[in-house]
Amino acid sequence: MRNLKYTLTAATMLTAIPAYAAPITFASFTPIASSVPGGSLPEDQPFLLSSPSFIQETIHANGPVGSSSRYGDNWDMNTLNENGPEAGRYLFTPYETSVNAGVRRFDLTTNSAIDLVSPGAQGFVVGDASRWTPFGTYLTAEESWGPGSTKGRLFEVTNPLGNPGSEGFTERNIIPRVSHEGLAFDSDNNLYFIDEFNGGSIYKYVSSTPNDGATFFSAGETFVLKVGAGGNTDALGAATWEKITNADGSAVSADPSATVIIDGQSRVDGRIAADLAGGTNFNRPEDLEIKTVAGQQVLYFAATASGFEGAGAVFSIALNSASSAEVKLFADRNTLKKNTAVAVGAEFLNPDNLAIDGLGNIYIIEDQPGGFADIWFAYDIDFDGIAESLGRWATLSTLGAEPTGLYFDPFDNRVAYINVQHAASDMDRTIRISINIVPEPVSVSLLAAGLGLVTGFARTRGKKKT
Repeated sequence: MRNLKYTLTAATMLTAIPAYAAPITFASFTPIASSVPGGSLPEDQPFLLSSPSFIQETIHANGPVGSSSRYGDNWDMNTLNENGPEAGRYLFTPYETSVNAGVRRFDLTTNSAIDLVSPGAQGFVVGDASRWTPFGTYLTAEESWGPGSTKGRLFEVTNPLGNPGSEGFTERNIIPRVSHEGLAFDSDNNLYFIDEFNGGSIYKYVSSTPNDGATFFSAGETFVLKVGAGGNTDALGAATWEKITNADGSAVSADPSATVIIDGQSRVDGRIAADLAGGTNFNRPEDLEIKTVAGQQVLYFAATASGFEGAGAVFSIALNSASSAEVKLFADRNTLKKNTAVAVGAEFLNPDNLAIDGLGNIYIIEDQPGGFADIWFAYDIDFDGIAESLGRWATLSTLGAEPTGLYFDPFDNRVAYINVQHAASDMDRTIRISINIVPEPVSVSLLAAGLGLVTGFARTRGKKKT
Protein backbone atom coordinates (compact mmCIF):
# COMPACT_ATOMS: atom_id res chain seq x y z
CA MET A 1 0.00 0.00 0.00
CA ARG A 2 2.85 2.42 0.72
CA ASN A 3 4.20 1.87 -2.79
CA LEU A 4 0.77 2.40 -4.31
CA LYS A 5 0.31 5.56 -2.29
CA TYR A 6 3.46 7.15 -3.69
CA THR A 7 2.59 6.04 -7.23
CA LEU A 8 -0.87 7.58 -7.02
CA THR A 9 0.61 10.79 -5.66
CA ALA A 10 2.94 11.07 -8.66
CA ALA A 11 0.11 10.37 -11.08
CA THR A 12 -2.02 12.98 -9.39
CA MET A 13 0.84 15.49 -9.65
CA LEU A 14 1.00 14.95 -13.40
CA THR A 15 -2.62 15.93 -13.90
CA ALA A 16 -3.24 18.42 -11.08
CA ILE A 17 -0.11 20.54 -10.53
CA PRO A 18 0.65 23.33 -13.02
CA ALA A 19 4.22 23.71 -14.17
CA TYR A 20 5.90 27.01 -13.32
CA ALA A 21 8.93 28.66 -14.76
CA ALA A 22 11.52 30.28 -12.51
CA PRO A 23 9.97 32.56 -9.83
CA ILE A 24 8.94 35.97 -11.17
CA THR A 25 10.00 39.04 -9.20
CA PHE A 26 9.72 42.76 -9.84
CA ALA A 27 13.25 42.50 -11.23
CA SER A 28 12.02 40.10 -13.94
CA PHE A 29 11.24 42.48 -16.79
CA THR A 30 12.34 43.80 -20.16
CA PRO A 31 13.17 47.53 -20.01
CA ILE A 32 10.76 49.82 -21.84
CA ALA A 33 12.38 51.65 -24.74
CA SER A 34 10.78 55.08 -24.23
CA SER A 35 8.22 57.02 -22.22
CA VAL A 36 4.56 56.32 -22.85
CA PRO A 37 2.67 59.12 -24.68
CA GLY A 38 0.81 61.41 -22.30
CA GLY A 39 -2.91 60.68 -22.03
CA SER A 40 -2.67 57.42 -23.95
CA LEU A 41 -3.75 55.14 -21.08
CA PRO A 42 -6.87 55.16 -18.88
CA GLU A 43 -6.34 56.93 -15.58
CA ASP A 44 -7.40 53.90 -13.54
CA GLN A 45 -4.55 51.92 -15.16
CA PRO A 46 -2.14 54.74 -15.92
CA PHE A 47 1.22 52.99 -16.15
CA LEU A 48 2.88 51.21 -19.01
CA LEU A 49 4.59 48.38 -17.16
CA SER A 50 7.65 46.47 -18.26
CA SER A 51 6.35 42.93 -17.88
CA PRO A 52 3.07 41.22 -18.82
CA SER A 53 3.27 39.56 -15.42
CA PHE A 54 2.83 42.96 -13.70
CA ILE A 55 -0.78 44.01 -13.23
CA GLN A 56 -2.14 47.30 -11.91
CA GLU A 57 -5.40 48.37 -10.33
CA THR A 58 -6.72 51.49 -8.65
CA ILE A 59 -7.46 50.66 -5.03
CA HIS A 60 -8.45 54.20 -4.04
CA ALA A 61 -9.44 57.21 -6.13
CA ASN A 62 -10.08 60.57 -4.50
CA GLY A 63 -13.59 61.95 -4.64
CA PRO A 64 -14.82 65.32 -5.90
CA VAL A 65 -13.96 68.47 -3.96
CA GLY A 66 -16.44 68.98 -1.14
CA SER A 67 -17.71 65.40 -1.18
CA SER A 68 -17.55 62.94 1.72
CA SER A 69 -15.25 60.76 -0.40
CA ARG A 70 -12.64 63.51 -0.68
CA TYR A 71 -9.50 62.87 1.37
CA GLY A 72 -7.14 65.82 1.11
CA ASP A 73 -5.23 66.35 -2.11
CA ASN A 74 -1.82 65.65 -3.65
CA TRP A 75 -1.31 62.25 -2.05
CA ASP A 76 2.42 61.79 -1.58
CA MET A 77 4.68 59.18 0.05
CA ASN A 78 3.42 55.81 1.32
CA THR A 79 4.24 53.41 4.11
CA LEU A 80 2.51 50.49 5.76
CA ASN A 81 2.39 49.91 9.49
CA GLU A 82 5.48 47.72 9.41
CA ASN A 83 5.35 46.32 12.95
CA GLY A 84 3.02 46.02 15.92
CA PRO A 85 -0.67 45.07 15.94
CA GLU A 86 -2.23 44.29 12.56
CA ALA A 87 1.07 44.92 10.81
CA GLY A 88 0.69 45.44 7.08
CA ARG A 89 -3.01 46.30 7.19
CA TYR A 90 -2.89 50.10 6.82
CA LEU A 91 -1.33 52.38 4.22
CA PHE A 92 -0.39 55.87 5.46
CA THR A 93 -0.09 58.85 3.09
CA PRO A 94 0.34 62.60 3.78
CA TYR A 95 -1.28 65.37 1.74
CA GLU A 96 1.25 67.61 -0.01
CA THR A 97 -0.90 70.74 0.00
CA SER A 98 0.16 74.31 0.74
CA VAL A 99 -2.66 74.60 3.31
CA ASN A 100 -4.75 72.05 5.18
CA ALA A 101 -2.35 69.13 4.87
CA GLY A 102 -3.28 65.93 6.69
CA VAL A 103 -2.69 62.17 6.63
CA ARG A 104 -4.84 59.47 5.06
CA ARG A 105 -5.00 55.98 6.56
CA PHE A 106 -6.21 53.42 4.05
CA ASP A 107 -7.41 50.05 5.29
CA LEU A 108 -6.28 47.37 2.83
CA THR A 109 -8.65 44.85 4.42
CA THR A 110 -11.86 46.85 4.07
CA ASN A 111 -10.72 49.13 1.21
CA SER A 112 -11.80 52.17 3.19
CA ALA A 113 -10.06 55.44 4.10
CA ILE A 114 -10.11 58.00 6.89
CA ASP A 115 -8.41 61.33 7.52
CA LEU A 116 -6.24 60.08 10.38
CA VAL A 117 -4.73 63.54 10.79
CA SER A 118 -7.43 66.07 9.99
CA PRO A 119 -6.53 68.50 7.19
CA GLY A 120 -5.01 71.63 8.70
CA ALA A 121 -4.36 70.15 12.15
CA GLN A 122 -1.80 72.34 13.96
CA GLY A 123 -1.38 74.38 10.77
CA PHE A 124 0.20 71.37 9.03
CA VAL A 125 1.26 72.15 5.44
CA VAL A 126 2.95 70.38 2.53
CA GLY A 127 2.98 66.91 4.05
CA ASP A 128 5.60 64.90 2.21
CA ALA A 129 7.65 62.56 4.42
CA SER A 130 6.08 59.23 5.36
CA ARG A 131 7.96 56.70 7.48
CA TRP A 132 7.02 54.02 9.99
CA THR A 133 9.27 53.91 13.04
CA PRO A 134 10.89 50.95 14.81
CA PHE A 135 8.62 51.80 17.76
CA GLY A 136 5.26 51.35 16.04
CA THR A 137 4.60 55.04 15.42
CA TYR A 138 4.37 57.08 12.23
CA LEU A 139 6.43 60.09 11.08
CA THR A 140 5.56 62.79 8.58
CA ALA A 141 6.98 66.27 8.02
CA GLU A 142 6.60 69.53 6.14
CA GLU A 143 8.36 70.23 2.87
CA SER A 144 8.33 73.94 3.65
CA TRP A 145 11.10 76.08 5.11
CA GLY A 146 12.82 79.38 4.43
CA PRO A 147 13.33 82.89 5.80
CA GLY A 148 10.40 83.94 7.94
CA SER A 149 8.79 80.49 7.89
CA THR A 150 7.22 78.88 10.94
CA LYS A 151 7.06 75.44 9.29
CA GLY A 152 9.74 72.87 8.49
CA ARG A 153 8.45 70.64 11.29
CA LEU A 154 8.71 66.90 11.89
CA PHE A 155 5.61 65.27 13.40
CA GLU A 156 5.16 61.92 15.11
CA VAL A 157 1.77 60.22 15.16
CA THR A 158 2.05 58.32 18.43
CA ASN A 159 -1.21 56.36 18.12
CA PRO A 160 -1.45 55.68 14.38
CA LEU A 161 -3.98 52.86 14.72
CA GLY A 162 -6.27 54.99 16.86
CA ASN A 163 -9.28 57.03 15.85
CA PRO A 164 -8.99 60.56 14.42
CA GLY A 165 -8.63 62.98 17.31
CA SER A 166 -6.73 60.46 19.41
CA GLU A 167 -3.93 59.78 16.94
CA GLY A 168 -1.39 61.85 18.89
CA PHE A 169 -0.15 64.22 16.19
CA THR A 170 2.94 65.66 17.92
CA GLU A 171 5.64 68.15 16.89
CA ARG A 172 9.16 66.89 17.54
CA ASN A 173 11.13 70.10 17.94
CA ILE A 174 14.43 68.44 18.78
CA ILE A 175 14.79 68.10 15.00
CA PRO A 176 16.10 71.26 13.27
CA ARG A 177 13.78 73.07 10.88
CA VAL A 178 14.31 72.16 7.21
CA SER A 179 12.25 71.47 4.11
CA HIS A 180 11.59 67.78 4.71
CA GLU A 181 11.06 64.89 2.34
CA GLY A 182 12.93 61.63 2.85
CA LEU A 183 13.29 59.92 6.22
CA ALA A 184 15.17 56.70 6.97
CA PHE A 185 16.29 54.71 10.03
CA ASP A 186 19.49 52.68 10.17
CA SER A 187 19.93 49.51 12.22
CA ASP A 188 21.04 51.56 15.24
CA ASN A 189 17.83 53.62 15.04
CA ASN A 190 19.60 56.76 13.88
CA LEU A 191 17.20 58.89 11.86
CA TYR A 192 18.36 60.44 8.56
CA PHE A 193 16.62 63.37 6.87
CA ILE A 194 17.26 65.98 4.18
CA ASP A 195 16.66 69.63 3.34
CA GLU A 196 14.98 69.93 -0.05
CA PHE A 197 16.63 73.09 -1.28
CA ASN A 198 19.18 74.11 -3.92
CA GLY A 199 22.09 73.88 -1.53
CA GLY A 200 20.36 71.49 0.87
CA SER A 201 22.16 69.01 3.11
CA ILE A 202 21.91 65.48 4.51
CA TYR A 203 21.38 65.05 8.27
CA LYS A 204 21.52 62.40 10.97
CA TYR A 205 19.70 62.54 14.29
CA VAL A 206 21.22 60.38 17.05
CA SER A 207 18.83 59.94 19.96
CA SER A 208 20.14 59.74 23.51
CA THR A 209 17.75 56.79 23.97
CA PRO A 210 17.72 55.07 20.58
CA ASN A 211 15.80 52.00 21.75
CA ASP A 212 13.08 53.78 23.70
CA GLY A 213 10.26 55.06 21.55
CA ALA A 214 8.72 57.00 24.44
CA THR A 215 11.83 59.20 24.84
CA PHE A 216 13.38 58.92 21.39
CA PHE A 217 12.73 62.59 20.61
CA SER A 218 13.32 63.86 24.14
CA ALA A 219 17.06 64.33 23.72
CA GLY A 220 19.58 63.76 20.96
CA GLU A 221 22.15 65.34 18.67
CA THR A 222 21.87 66.22 15.00
CA PHE A 223 24.79 66.02 12.56
CA VAL A 224 25.30 67.19 8.96
CA LEU A 225 27.19 65.29 6.27
CA LYS A 226 30.50 66.94 5.35
CA VAL A 227 32.51 65.56 2.44
CA GLY A 228 36.22 66.29 2.68
CA ALA A 229 36.86 69.78 4.07
CA GLY A 230 33.19 70.70 3.55
CA GLY A 231 31.65 73.88 2.21
CA ASN A 232 31.33 72.20 -1.20
CA THR A 233 28.61 71.03 -3.58
CA ASP A 234 27.88 67.52 -4.94
CA ALA A 235 31.22 66.40 -3.52
CA LEU A 236 32.22 62.72 -3.53
CA GLY A 237 34.60 60.74 -1.36
CA ALA A 238 35.41 60.40 2.31
CA ALA A 239 33.01 62.20 4.61
CA THR A 240 32.33 62.87 8.28
CA TRP A 241 29.28 63.81 10.34
CA GLU A 242 29.61 67.28 11.85
CA LYS A 243 27.52 68.05 14.93
CA ILE A 244 25.11 71.00 14.60
CA THR A 245 22.88 70.56 17.68
CA ASN A 246 23.44 69.59 21.28
CA ALA A 247 21.51 66.88 23.10
CA ASP A 248 18.91 69.43 24.28
CA GLY A 249 18.27 70.49 20.68
CA SER A 250 20.11 73.83 20.92
CA ALA A 251 22.51 74.97 18.20
CA VAL A 252 26.20 74.12 18.52
CA SER A 253 27.16 77.31 16.69
CA ALA A 254 27.15 80.51 18.69
CA ASP A 255 26.24 82.41 15.54
CA PRO A 256 22.78 83.88 16.23
CA SER A 257 21.63 83.15 12.67
CA ALA A 258 21.56 79.43 13.49
CA THR A 259 18.59 80.01 15.78
CA VAL A 260 15.16 81.40 15.00
CA ILE A 261 12.33 82.34 17.35
CA ILE A 262 9.00 80.74 16.51
CA ASP A 263 5.98 81.28 18.74
CA GLY A 264 8.32 82.56 21.43
CA GLN A 265 10.51 79.44 21.34
CA SER A 266 14.08 79.02 20.06
CA ARG A 267 14.35 76.61 17.14
CA VAL A 268 17.43 75.63 15.13
CA ASP A 269 17.47 76.60 11.46
CA GLY A 270 18.93 73.39 10.06
CA ARG A 271 19.87 75.00 6.76
CA ILE A 272 21.96 77.80 8.25
CA ALA A 273 23.42 75.55 10.96
CA ALA A 274 24.57 73.12 8.27
CA ASP A 275 26.27 75.86 6.28
CA LEU A 276 28.00 77.19 9.39
CA ALA A 277 29.35 73.69 10.07
CA GLY A 278 30.68 73.27 6.53
CA GLY A 279 28.02 70.78 5.46
CA THR A 280 28.18 69.59 1.86
CA ASN A 281 25.43 71.00 -0.35
CA PHE A 282 23.37 69.13 -2.90
CA ASN A 283 20.77 70.60 -5.22
CA ARG A 284 17.33 69.68 -3.93
CA PRO A 285 17.91 66.47 -1.98
CA GLU A 286 14.68 64.50 -1.96
CA ASP A 287 13.94 60.94 -0.88
CA LEU A 288 16.06 58.57 1.21
CA GLU A 289 16.33 54.79 1.40
CA ILE A 290 18.73 52.52 3.22
CA LYS A 291 19.83 48.92 2.78
CA THR A 292 22.59 46.56 3.86
CA VAL A 293 25.19 45.58 1.25
CA ALA A 294 27.74 42.89 2.19
CA GLY A 295 27.19 43.59 5.86
CA GLN A 296 27.48 47.37 5.52
CA GLN A 297 24.61 49.83 5.56
CA VAL A 298 24.32 52.14 2.59
CA LEU A 299 22.10 55.23 2.47
CA TYR A 300 20.77 56.36 -0.92
CA PHE A 301 19.32 59.76 -1.73
CA ALA A 302 18.02 61.50 -4.82
CA ALA A 303 18.93 65.10 -5.62
CA THR A 304 16.58 66.45 -8.26
CA ALA A 305 18.86 69.17 -9.64
CA SER A 306 22.35 67.81 -8.91
CA GLY A 307 24.62 65.86 -11.21
CA PHE A 308 25.47 66.12 -14.89
CA GLU A 309 23.73 69.05 -16.61
CA GLY A 310 21.83 69.73 -13.38
CA ALA A 311 19.33 67.08 -14.47
CA GLY A 312 19.42 65.25 -11.16
CA ALA A 313 21.40 62.42 -9.63
CA VAL A 314 21.21 59.66 -7.05
CA PHE A 315 24.01 59.30 -4.50
CA SER A 316 25.01 56.45 -2.21
CA ILE A 317 26.56 56.93 1.23
CA ALA A 318 28.42 54.01 2.78
CA LEU A 319 27.89 54.37 6.53
CA ASN A 320 31.36 53.23 7.56
CA SER A 321 31.10 54.15 11.23
CA ALA A 322 29.26 56.47 13.58
CA SER A 323 31.48 59.35 12.48
CA SER A 324 32.64 58.51 8.96
CA ALA A 325 31.09 57.76 5.59
CA GLU A 326 31.90 57.61 1.88
CA VAL A 327 29.79 59.32 -0.79
CA LYS A 328 29.54 57.94 -4.33
CA LEU A 329 27.58 58.95 -7.41
CA PHE A 330 25.09 56.11 -7.85
CA ALA A 331 23.36 57.23 -11.06
CA ASP A 332 22.88 60.24 -13.34
CA ARG A 333 22.62 61.01 -17.06
CA ASN A 334 26.02 59.44 -17.70
CA THR A 335 24.87 56.05 -16.45
CA LEU A 336 24.43 53.53 -19.27
CA LYS A 337 20.96 52.67 -20.50
CA LYS A 338 20.38 48.95 -19.99
CA ASN A 339 21.05 46.74 -23.02
CA THR A 340 22.82 49.56 -24.86
CA ALA A 341 26.35 50.91 -25.02
CA VAL A 342 25.25 54.52 -24.62
CA ALA A 343 24.38 56.73 -21.66
CA VAL A 344 20.75 57.17 -20.66
CA GLY A 345 21.20 60.89 -21.38
CA ALA A 346 18.24 63.24 -21.58
CA GLU A 347 15.78 60.41 -20.95
CA PHE A 348 16.76 60.64 -17.27
CA LEU A 349 15.47 63.81 -15.62
CA ASN A 350 14.75 65.04 -12.08
CA PRO A 351 14.95 61.90 -9.93
CA ASP A 352 12.76 62.41 -6.87
CA ASN A 353 11.52 59.35 -5.00
CA LEU A 354 13.43 56.15 -4.30
CA ALA A 355 12.15 52.69 -3.42
CA ILE A 356 13.70 49.34 -2.50
CA ASP A 357 12.05 46.01 -3.31
CA GLY A 358 12.25 42.82 -1.28
CA LEU A 359 15.45 41.79 -3.05
CA GLY A 360 17.19 45.09 -2.29
CA ASN A 361 16.91 46.57 -5.78
CA ILE A 362 16.76 50.37 -6.07
CA TYR A 363 14.04 52.12 -8.10
CA ILE A 364 14.25 55.79 -9.11
CA ILE A 365 11.06 57.78 -9.70
CA GLU A 366 11.18 60.98 -11.74
CA ASP A 367 9.48 64.26 -10.87
CA GLN A 368 7.97 64.74 -14.32
CA PRO A 369 4.44 64.99 -15.76
CA GLY A 370 2.61 62.14 -17.44
CA GLY A 371 4.11 61.35 -20.82
CA PHE A 372 7.61 62.02 -19.46
CA ALA A 373 7.56 60.54 -15.95
CA ASP A 374 9.52 57.30 -15.75
CA ILE A 375 10.47 54.82 -13.04
CA TRP A 376 13.97 53.42 -13.48
CA PHE A 377 15.41 50.16 -12.18
CA ALA A 378 19.04 50.56 -11.15
CA TYR A 379 21.41 47.69 -11.93
CA ASP A 380 24.22 47.59 -9.37
CA ILE A 381 25.51 44.13 -10.16
CA ASP A 382 28.66 44.29 -8.03
CA PHE A 383 26.97 46.14 -5.12
CA ASP A 384 29.62 48.85 -5.05
CA GLY A 385 27.18 51.75 -4.66
CA ILE A 386 27.52 52.76 -8.33
CA ALA A 387 24.87 51.60 -10.81
CA GLU A 388 26.22 50.07 -14.00
CA SER A 389 23.03 50.80 -15.93
CA LEU A 390 19.40 51.94 -15.71
CA GLY A 391 16.36 50.25 -17.21
CA ARG A 392 12.91 51.84 -17.60
CA TRP A 393 10.64 49.77 -15.33
CA ALA A 394 7.42 51.78 -15.74
CA THR A 395 6.21 55.02 -17.28
CA LEU A 396 3.18 57.18 -16.43
CA SER A 397 0.60 58.43 -18.91
CA THR A 398 -1.76 60.59 -16.80
CA LEU A 399 -1.76 64.19 -17.95
CA GLY A 400 -0.60 66.76 -15.41
CA ALA A 401 0.28 64.08 -12.86
CA GLU A 402 3.46 62.75 -11.31
CA PRO A 403 4.13 59.32 -9.81
CA THR A 404 5.09 59.38 -6.15
CA GLY A 405 5.37 57.17 -3.10
CA LEU A 406 6.43 53.90 -4.73
CA TYR A 407 6.52 51.44 -1.86
CA PHE A 408 7.14 47.69 -1.95
CA ASP A 409 5.08 45.69 0.52
CA PRO A 410 7.49 44.16 3.06
CA PHE A 411 4.94 41.43 3.83
CA ASP A 412 4.33 40.36 0.23
CA ASN A 413 7.17 40.69 -2.27
CA ARG A 414 4.67 40.44 -5.14
CA VAL A 415 2.94 43.73 -4.27
CA ALA A 416 3.83 47.43 -4.52
CA TYR A 417 1.87 50.66 -4.10
CA ILE A 418 2.26 54.00 -5.84
CA ASN A 419 0.31 57.25 -5.97
CA VAL A 420 -0.61 59.38 -8.95
CA GLN A 421 -0.87 62.95 -7.65
CA HIS A 422 -2.16 66.30 -8.95
CA ALA A 423 -3.62 64.91 -12.18
CA ALA A 424 -5.24 67.39 -14.55
CA SER A 425 -8.50 65.59 -13.77
CA ASP A 426 -8.00 66.51 -10.08
CA MET A 427 -8.33 62.85 -9.07
CA ASP A 428 -5.42 61.44 -7.09
CA ARG A 429 -5.14 57.66 -7.16
CA THR A 430 -3.41 54.91 -5.25
CA ILE A 431 -2.40 52.10 -7.60
CA ARG A 432 -1.51 48.59 -6.52
CA ILE A 433 1.01 46.85 -8.78
CA SER A 434 1.23 43.10 -8.30
CA ILE A 435 2.83 40.10 -9.93
CA ASN A 436 0.41 37.78 -11.69
CA ILE A 437 1.85 34.28 -11.43
CA VAL A 438 0.68 32.40 -14.53
CA PRO A 439 1.70 28.77 -15.16
CA GLU A 440 3.95 28.49 -18.18
CA PRO A 441 3.85 25.47 -20.51
CA VAL A 442 6.49 22.87 -19.80
CA SER A 443 7.16 19.74 -21.83
CA VAL A 444 4.77 17.03 -20.63
CA SER A 445 7.32 14.36 -21.45
CA LEU A 446 9.94 16.20 -19.37
CA LEU A 447 7.50 16.56 -16.50
CA ALA A 448 6.49 12.91 -16.79
CA ALA A 449 10.12 11.85 -16.80
CA GLY A 450 10.73 13.80 -13.61
CA LEU A 451 7.67 12.26 -12.01
CA GLY A 452 8.84 8.86 -13.14
CA LEU A 453 11.94 9.38 -11.04
CA VAL A 454 9.71 10.24 -8.09
CA THR A 455 7.60 7.10 -8.71
CA GLY A 456 10.66 4.93 -9.12
CA PHE A 457 12.05 6.28 -5.86
CA ALA A 458 8.78 5.46 -4.14
CA ARG A 459 8.81 1.91 -5.48
CA THR A 460 12.37 1.36 -4.37
CA ARG A 461 11.50 2.46 -0.88
CA GLY A 462 8.45 0.21 -0.99
CA LYS A 463 10.43 -2.85 -2.04
CA LYS A 464 13.07 -2.22 0.54
CA LYS A 465 10.41 -1.89 3.21
CA THR A 466 8.89 -5.30 2.33
